[in-house]
Amino acid sequence: MSTPPLAGGAAGPDGLRPLLDVVLDALRDGAAARGGPLPAGGPEAVARRVRDAVGEVLPQTPERDGADALRTLVEALAHGAADPADPLCAAHLHTPPLALAVAADLAAAALNPSMDSWDQAPAASELEALTTRALAAEVFPRRPAPDALVTTGGTESNQLAVLLARERHGARGALQVVCGQNAHHSTTRAAWLLGLPEPVLVPAPAGTLDPAALDEALTTLHGPLLVAATAGATDTGRIDPLPEIADLCERHGAQLHVDAAYGGPLLFSPAYRSLLAGLERADSVTLDLHKLGWQPIAAGLLAVADRSRLAPLGHTADYLNADDDTDAGLPDLLGRSLRTTRRPDVLKIAVTLKALGRSGLAELVEAVCDAARDLADLIEKTPGLVLYERPVISTVLFRPAAATDEQTAEIRRTLLAEGRAVLGRARADGRLWLKATLLNPHVTPRDLDTLIALVEGSTHR
Repeated sequence: MSTPPLAGGAAGPDGLRPLLDVVLDALRDGAAARGGPLPAGGPEAVARRVRDAVGEVLPQTPERDGADALRTLVEALAHGAADPADPLCAAHLHTPPLALAVAADLAAAALNPSMDSWDQAPAASELEALTTRALAAEVFPRRPAPDALVTTGGTESNQLAVLLARERHGARGALQVVCGQNAHHSTTRAAWLLGLPEPVLVPAPAGTLDPAALDEALTTLHGPLLVAATAGATDTGRIDPLPEIADLCERHGAQLHVDAAYGGPLLFSPAYRSLLAGLERADSVTLDLHKLGWQPIAAGLLAVADRSRLAPLGHTADYLNADDDTDAGLPDLLGRSLRTTRRPDVLKIAVTLKALGRSGLAELVEAVCDAARDLADLIEKTPGLVLYERPVISTVLFRPAAATDEQTAEIRRTLLAEGRAVLGRARADGRLWLKATLLNPHVTPRDLDTLIALVEGSTHR
């Protein structure tokens, strides 16, 4: 076997070009074999097809040429994928990525900068600095020196926010996190990982953090406090009352973090950005552009109101950021993450921002929010279905009016097993609801009609 070609360098494009055709053909053929948003047959059928395609994972000698292995496994993965670009795949905050962003991600993979020292990522480090500061300025438009870190997503961003809040006061084991019962599970997990007390959970009877209950909780607590609010709950899309929460944090001397992993990109939309009033008063904000940003995973961010708040992440490893190199002007990247080796995920983000601009991103955001409202209208007009509430962002909860929780769960699993639709599930008001999270800006009224018809058909079996 000849030495496989590399993806980078002067000859990299020549080595990649024929393989791109292989990948694109395999993606097309796999999607055609799947024939819908999800492979039919359930977990065992999918696992069997994957096992058959892989055969021996690590053979002693090459079984086939590289292109054949690539074609076989990509086609198997596409056949067995949950395709977020299919309008009937609407269960999770799992977005169909823009072709432009995927192409940029390919370039990033081929160049393979490692974002832990300037001499591994000269241009990428400057692109990251420009892009993160621009996005931080969108979140904190009136702050003089905001900044943002690139993360793997909301979980890492929330963990970093809790860490920075702890270090800001030198509160190694004393920081008390306070959050609503509607908060994402990663907030509680972050406190556990950092050895902090279990968060105080404030009631959220209407699905959002209750300011009166928060005031009562903060009044009884002492020491360094971090309030974690939510702008776009995973199950409902609801947004906590940020102005009231910010007022309470100021009154009680608490830091404020807002998990806007879902709702943050509403900032791009003139029609919806008012829903985030008060966000700019936070100390830190989580964003996920692999949700309402249409990026390939991963594309998370943690924005901070002032870059000085990132100082606790400073760390020295002589082979990466020696003091004399830094003093000589080489940028220090090691304090930009808890990770050492990390991908240049900023490239796809920067390409998307530059290509679409605010207005292009606003069109995408508004398209999915408007589609959610159309779906809610359709549910309200459909006898036998009940809508939980009008959507806040792009999440719609509904269920058959006469179904039990067990029957509602079975409807979802039936659609999954048949590969016909992918809906999520959420528990609210003590009942189980079907969840449609609309993130495909190309969804049509006919797609929404089909989704409702599939649920109705499964209900009457």
